[in-house]
Amino acid sequence: MVENGVDETEGVGGAGHRVDEERLARTRTGGIWVSVVVAAVVLVFLLVFILQNSDGVTVHFLWMAGNLPLGVAMLFAVLAGALLVALVGTARILQLRRSAKHRARKQK
Repeated sequence: MVENGVDETEGVGGAGHRVDEERLARTRTGGIWVSVVVAAVVLVFLLVFILQNSDGVTVHFLWMAGNLPLGVAMLFAVLAGALLVALVGTARILQLRRSAKHRARKQK
């Protein structure tokens, strides 16, 4: 649209750049920055959860027993679950890599 003799798509000084053309490509550093901000927010929520659940509980595991704050006990449970998922995921990734190598060898 031309208003007062200036075309809005030309930009300042008639450079010919549109607003959507000036959009920068995403970079790894930008992705890392977003990940750090999200991790910091999750950490704040986690700390608030642990501080609000500081009542002691008795935890029994196999032949052991001990007293821990409830928030810490739940944190250990979440970490154990995450490690289990990571172990299964790693096994699957290794299986897929091995399968891809065998397919690549057969195609040669």
